[in-house]
Amino acid sequence: MMQEPIFDFKSMPKIELHAHLTGSITRECLHEIWKKKKGAGETDLEDPLVVMPPGNHNYDLTTFFPLFSSYIYHLINDAESLDYSTRSVIKDFARDGVVYVELRTTPRAMPKAGLDKAGYVSAVLRAIDAAQQEEPTLHARLILSIDRRNSREEAHEVVALAKRFRDQGVVAIDLCGDPTKGDVSLFTPAIEEAKAAGLKVTIHFAEAEASASDAELSTIMSWTPDRLGHVIHVPEAVKQQIAARTGIGLELCLSCNVHAKMIVGSFEAHHFGEWWRVQGPIVVPCTDDVGVFGSPLSNEWALIQQHFKIGRDEILGLARKGIEAIFGGDDEKVRLRGIMW
Repeated sequence: MMQEPIFDFKSMPKIELHAHLTGSITRECLHEIWKKKKGAGETDLEDPLVVMPPGNHNYDLTTFFPLFSSYIYHLINDAESLDYSTRSVIKDFARDGVVYVELRTTPRAMPKAGLDKAGYVSAVLRAIDAAQQEEPTLHARLILSIDRRNSREEAHEVVALAKRFRDQGVVAIDLCGDPTKGDVSLFTPAIEEAKAAGLKVTIHFAEAEASASDAELSTIMSWTPDRLGHVIHVPEAVKQQIAARTGIGLELCLSCNVHAKMIVGSFEAHHFGEWWRVQGPIVVPCTDDVGVFGSPLSNEWALIQQHFKIGRDEILGLARKGIEAIFGGDDEKVRLRGIMW
């Protein structure tokens, strides 16, 4: 019997729905920004290629979040580096065959650059728009994230920004951040405000045992989110609730979960294998933080084929099914149906 040829996942048109903007910046891009700032005497930070050695992708929950708070946010701290890194992220996804991406970012002020949170969002959207002009095969949208450490007021501020910039490419809000922090019930009014405004909602869900209490999962499910991210530490009763939600999107991130030891075992043990055949939800393989974990979306699909022995037709069907989970609107869905294999 003739062996099926190796699938070219890089050329396969793909959808990315769970990519954190800052976490998607490559180490090479960070190094370029650092080198320019170092030469101008604008930073005392160590070379990112020393802080994040090439080939090291094993960041767990105790080392992952400090990497951003103590390093990357201090390097990407002005309009020029924000613009350059955002454009770089878009170009990297386009080169990997991604035709639609929803980037997510937590609005943050950059006082030294004279940017408040609204200025930050505006700058990101301008960079996305400029990058799309150079990469016309890729369309990008923006999701604004509420951090679990935010106050109630800060959460409402994120929603207000999402409503303000929705005509410029913001499509949803997200809840993310260190899963050991915060009480999600604090954000119920903000989530309700977003939904009332017609914004979509995606939530980091049961990402760690610390964020998988019955109370937290019940609260989040009561919000009826449009998509859930990670979906790891989920009890059977909640799995049944998710399975019954026809059309809910599940953003599953294999390499992130394995390298960060968020699951027990390696790729073959990933819960993608449990969910992809379930009829109700829409499973969408995603990268999460490709700059940290080093696995572009084409490699995520290759890992799926390798470890779950999924055939070509099933893979293409699964990829196309993801179109129905995007937040970009009906016109974008029509475009994607026309270009995805």
